[in-house]
Parts: sequence; structure tokens; C-alpha cells
Amino acid sequence: MSKKEKKEESLNLSNLSPAPGSRSSRKRVGRGEGSGMGKTSGRGHKGFNSRAGGGVRPGYEGGQMPIYMRLGKLRGSNKKMSMPMGPFRTESTAVNISRLAAFEDGATVTPESLVEARIIKNTKLPVKILGQGELKVALTVKAQGFSKSAREKIEAAGGKVEVI
Repeated sequence: MSKKEKKEESLNLSNLSPAPGSRSSRKRVGRGEGSGMGKTSGRGHKGFNSRAGGGVRPGYEGGQMPIYMRLGKLRGSNKKMSMPMGPFRTESTAVNISRLAAFEDGATVTPESLVEARIIKNTKLPVKILGQGELKVALTVKAQGFSKSAREKIEAAGGKVEVI
């Protein structure tokens, strides 16, 4: 048996170590002039950034009008480019049609029944049915929203769509 084979078979959790040079010790600042990071600890002399808690806030541009104030704001959460914020947030829980195959033929699918079937976690957010996948059973689906393809596939399978 060669040295290499012996080394490989003795490799276990007790003798694992990182590759040489892959780990470096942290820089200890303020530990004397000889360390190269003593006295001012790499902060320079005086000034706002040398103090504890110093430094400018995020987005500050040295007195110039910051970019978030220069740019226009889009109002309303129904615009594609605007960011939905606060009470106007438009979030929903997405459920694909392929997940509805867990229900029997003729069943009524509601957000509560989706929670019972463990397809969604809770009914805090509105449920939107999306059209990915195939549906072979006729179901009555009650949800807050439906995509166009989901509506078509449910009706093609002989089911009904009801918006809550």
C-alpha cells in the first residue's frame, strides 16, 4: 500500500483541516505601532469618520441632492413600475393548477380547503390560481384571483370558477 492510499483511507472528521493559505487571521487594530494598525487604527487623523459612530448615512451624497430625491416618484400600487408600499401592497399566494389534482372530482376548492390539504400555509393573503400544469378533474374553484389560462383550463375540464 502506497503513502497516498494510506492517507486517503485515514481521512475522517478528526483530521480535516482547511487548505493551506485559504484562511487568514483577522486584522487586530489598535494593538500597538508595531502591528501596523496601531495609534489611529487605520482611521487617519481627526474628522467625522475617525470618531465612534462617525460616517455619513446611506444615500448621502456630500450635500448634493441624493438620487432618491432627484428621481420622480410613481404614485399608486397598480402601476407596473411603481413599488407597492404600505396598505397598497398587492401580494397574493400563488397556487398552480397542477396542485389542484389532489382534490377529487366534483369537489369545491376554497382557500380553507387549500390550507387543510397543506397546499398553502394560511389564508392571510389572497389566493391567486395560476395556469401552470394540467387539470383532469372537474372542480368548483373559489379564490380571490385567477389568471386567464387557469380560468380556461378549469372550465375546459368541466369545472367552475368563482371569484370571492
